[in-house]
Amino acid sequence: MTYTTLPEGLHPDTLAIRAAVERSQYGENSEALYLTSGYVQPSAEAAARRFAGDEEGYTYGRYGNPTVASFEQRLAGMERTEAAISTASGMSAILMMCMGLLQSGDHVVCSQSMFGSTIKLIGSDLAKFGVQSTFVAQTDVDAWKAAVRPNTKLLFAETPTNPLTEVCDIAALADIAHKAGALLAVDNCFATPILQRPVELGADIIMHSGTKFLDGQGRVMAGALCASQQMVVEKFLPVLKSGGMTLAPFNAWVVLKGLETLGIRMRAQSEQAMALAQWLETHPAVERVFYPGLDSHPQHQLAMAQQGGLGGAVLSFAVNTGNPDEARRRAFHVLDSMQVVSLATNLGDTKTMAAHPASTSHGRMTEAQRQAAGIGQGLIRVAVGLEHIEDIEADLTRGLDTLT
Repeated sequence: MTYTTLPEGLHPDTLAIRAAVERSQYGENSEALYLTSGYVQPSAEAAARRFAGDEEGYTYGRYGNPTVASFEQRLAGMERTEAAISTASGMSAILMMCMGLLQSGDHVVCSQSMFGSTIKLIGSDLAKFGVQSTFVAQTDVDAWKAAVRPNTKLLFAETPTNPLTEVCDIAALADIAHKAGALLAVDNCFATPILQRPVELGADIIMHSGTKFLDGQGRVMAGALCASQQMVVEKFLPVLKSGGMTLAPFNAWVVLKGLETLGIRMRAQSEQAMALAQWLETHPAVERVFYPGLDSHPQHQLAMAQQGGLGGAVLSFAVNTGNPDEARRRAFHVLDSMQVVSLATNLGDTKTMAAHPASTSHGRMTEAQRQAAGIGQGLIRVAVGLEHIEDIEADLTRGLDTLT
């Protein structure tokens, strides 16, 4: 496939608009949407070479598509990696990574604060096939180092984490991984390449759920892995071809266009989140606020260094609570009192959304796992959108001011 020729050294904001496959003969300025499952071949010999991988060219929709390739090229450019490969969802991207890199007897070290579905996939589902795993405290570098074994092949971190926004030292984890002959993968969903580019800090693989900020409007599902060209071609592409985690062209086109406004949205939504976090810290019904932009955040300085001085667009807060049952009731009251903010478990939308992690995104975890991750029944996660900040604050006030 041929990509548009661009000058070297362009900023991510420019690549988010310009990186794509070459225009068709019609000269479209907005990237085309190619809806086709098959491709007519110029000759039987050319078809044979293309299916064998000896010649570039599209053969079948599960293997590749020009619109999908545009999205991959754009995201790779923004993340400063050689290549990217897209999938049908963020979780399917994680599954592809594990299937491409691991086999029975291999060991993975993960943060215990990762997304609940990620913990279940690696800790339970892949364990059925002999993949071993150890989950450690997100911010404890020594714990990561101590967890490494001779058969460790992968360290996998999410920073900031969902929902407590814990930040890990990417460079330190990369050093641990590489000294052990392992790889470091980083879930960059919350920060996006606008705030941080983990490969510049030593990470080998960057994972994205394009469903979130990359799309930005909650319209489609998508996932991606960004890595070296060799890793994408030799490790991940064969899994895609046989496993069929293929990203649909329409979804790719939607996220491709969403990337064009990612920089503006992330900066504006981060500013909104910072204002909301500061306001929540002053409310008497709030016990604690978790947001990397606040001085009170344990990894504030590290977050500011890694994320370009911005805290991101997601925060969590805990209501003042007694026992777990009372905490759950109080959190539910705040959520049920909202009239503007959406009660929804997605994030990264222009619409502000709030959710109760303990019963939704992390509901499939055991209570012990939730406690280890610090996810209590009184915790509420807010993915801040672009409504007026005073309206968001007023909407949360309805519930916070009426807690009894």
